[in-house]
Amino acid sequence: MSYRFVPLALAALVSAIAVSAPAAAAEFRNFDAATFATAQKAGRAIVVDVHATWCPTCAAQSRAISRIVTDRRFDKLLVLNVDYDTQKPVWQGFKVQKQGVLIAFHGAQERARLAFLTDNASITKLLRDAL
Repeated sequence: MSYRFVPLALAALVSAIAVSAPAAAAEFRNFDAATFATAQKAGRAIVVDVHATWCPTCAAQSRAISRIVTDRRFDKLLVLNVDYDTQKPVWQGFKVQKQGVLIAFHGAQERARLAFLTDNASITKLLRDAL
């Protein structure tokens, strides 16, 4: 291969990777009360994710959510992350005892809740319950 073709080959490889990389269909944000209230009032599908950065269960849940929401069915889903270590009044307000809890809402209605589960089937069901 001639060196003058290396930039073209590299550009083609980068383009192929960018095209094949899945993009998250859902919107991810840090929890704040105003965003949550606005989303509820608009009737949005919302998942509240109570997590801690040091929690392996939380990390597994986050990876599963990121994989699952690449499906366009979840393009209107809002995932709000509640930091277990810094937002104690928030997670207590949701009647949560520990990190690793996911709560599905459709508008103001809580539809599902799961704690400490990391399997794709359970998390997929919870995300669908929010829709």
